[in-house]
Amino acid sequence: MKRDEEPVRYMERTREYYRALGYAADYVWATYAEVPFARLDRPLREARIGLVTTAHPLVRSNHDAQGVRHVWSGEVEPLPALNTDDLAWDRESTHTEDRESFMPIEAVAGWVREGLIGGLAARFHGAPTVYSQSRTIEVNAPEILARLREDGADAALLSAL
Repeated sequence: MKRDEEPVRYMERTREYYRALGYAADYVWATYAEVPFARLDRPLREARIGLVTTAHPLVRSNHDAQGVRHVWSGEVEPLPALNTDDLAWDRESTHTEDRESFMPIEAVAGWVREGLIGGLAARFHGAPTVYSQSRTIEVNAPEILARLREDGADAALLSAL
């Protein structure tokens, strides 16, 4: 396989990126003995998909009065303008000029038209990047799940930076 055809080695590249930034210790990814995911109870062509991103609105409405980032939601139509400028991602290897690369609304809508999936939820949801496993597990993930269920989503497509 040619180098440009190989998959992106995300973990390796992330370690190299943080080392280049001067961090002494490698990032430690969360691990779980039991994965909190479930199989779909229907074929994908009958399932409604909800979208979740780590990007945020252009206007910083995803912060509370103390400046703490929180879960937020937006409509998929009209297509949203989102911000990624203050998030940590490898700016030397990629860019976020293409919203579809981190919020693939048009791609998923195309899959609906092609009959590959049953539908797209009317809202998408923003997961704050707070770098706290406990806050993610105890606060943000349950809030996103509740919003996905409110939207009638059967599954979620997560796209993070």
